[in-house]
Amino acid sequence: MPALPATPATPAPPADLAARLTGLVRALRGHGLRAGPAETVDAAAVLDLLGLTDREQLRAGLAAALLRSEGQRAVYDATFDLYFPLGVGTPEAARGGSSPDRPEQADDARAAAGNALRDLTDPVRESLRERLAAALAADDRAAQARLAGEAVAAFGRYGAGSTPGSDGWSAHQTLGRLAPETLLARVLAALRAGPAPDAPSDVSDRLLADEIRRRIQDFRAMVGTEARRRVAEVRGTERIAERAVAPSADRIDFLAAGRDQLAELRRTVHPLARKLATRLAARRRRAARGQIDLRRTLRRSLSTGGVPLRPAHRLRRPVRPEIVLLCDISGSVAGFADFTMLLVRAMNEQFSKVRVFAFVNRTAEVTELLAGRGADPATLARRILTEARVMGHHGNSDYGSALGEFAEHHLDAVGPRTSVLILGDARNNHRDPNLPALHRIAGRARRVYWLNPEQPSLWGEGDSAAPAYAEVVEMHSCRNARRLGELITRLLPI
Repeated sequence: MPALPATPATPAPPADLAARLTGLVRALRGHGLRAGPAETVDAAAVLDLLGLTDREQLRAGLAAALLRSEGQRAVYDATFDLYFPLGVGTPEAARGGSSPDRPEQADDARAAAGNALRDLTDPVRESLRERLAAALAADDRAAQARLAGEAVAAFGRYGAGSTPGSDGWSAHQTLGRLAPETLLARVLAALRAGPAPDAPSDVSDRLLADEIRRRIQDFRAMVGTEARRRVAEVRGTERIAERAVAPSADRIDFLAAGRDQLAELRRTVHPLARKLATRLAARRRRAARGQIDLRRTLRRSLSTGGVPLRPAHRLRRPVRPEIVLLCDISGSVAGFADFTMLLVRAMNEQFSKVRVFAFVNRTAEVTELLAGRGADPATLARRILTEARVMGHHGNSDYGSALGEFAEHHLDAVGPRTSVLILGDARNNHRDPNLPALHRIAGRARRVYWLNPEQPSLWGEGDSAAPAYAEVVEMHSCRNARRLGELITRLLPI
């Protein structure tokens, strides 16, 4: 039998590049990006084709092979910069300049430079700020990248080897000393000194200020990249890729999210809602196909000699469920409740009815506040606190009182087709948890699920009444948007 012709194979990249590529894929998977063997093979082909001649072209090529959505790009870029850095060592060496021959010499040079710069802090700082202002005004990204390296070398070093494992570089420390945000007026003046824009002065000033802020933000990102690169050389790329790369928006812990991260989460509401709506619709279509109807199947088999080639199913008519949200909007859990309320409202078409109730220690319906045209996601929690009666004579959470008021005055919102989602950390400030009220709600509803943004190891500690509530209804840990999406598609009935 003649041998089959060999299938042309993609040439394998060199061992070091292959290790870098697999390390990059492994780090991306650790951050929740779905990059499997097929994507890795495609990325290897891209790496072999593009090589290392144009780093930005390689970045874009690997992104096309490994990423599935634009929301993953920030995590990818930070990880790519660690596994495919511009260079190693000092900023001069990283960009092709001279560098010490041995690691010991590099450490001595860095220590000497640090000592010298400590004595010349103000002149060095002013020189860097002046050159940075010029680079920002000219939008010279190459100069900004060089200045980011110089700034980290000058102001970012900490520890200096006094304690093993404590030395490194800090982007926060660098930016705190350099204060690039304070250069806005200087850069704006430099740009205004150029050719006058066609737009009126006040309009052009606002546009220029926004553009300068964007450039400053890009420079801050360059400083962060440079600091991570320098630390990775000391502590290992894998460790820094795991710990120092900010997670994607859907993996941000609700309780640890800052203002900017919560704003980013709100921007993901509608894309996530579309994805979850598609999943629920697919589940509903599958559910419409019920169990096999044996009598109809046998009748059909008569036309095929008794072989049941076309099974007949009992058709179901799935009914869209009713949803009631009962949300704690106090303290740090407000961001979690805020995001969930917006998400469920964005999925409104998947449910026959959605009613939303908020509480701190009193319960009020806020469905109309979410549905109003002027509902601003960024101010939703504040509007609820000011326009709805969710607080009594104090401002602390009281789950027992809130559940009791809901069971007393709003139980008509719950029926046999209703799924109730309770959102909160169950921290009751050592007050009565009022379990009978929760029993009344659970006895009337189809399902009751409690979504808790705290990790399970904290349930029951301090003033947490989570274990007591978990004995009455199902309680699930829900710490980020990805987990929330999984719970909504898995728990809600169809």
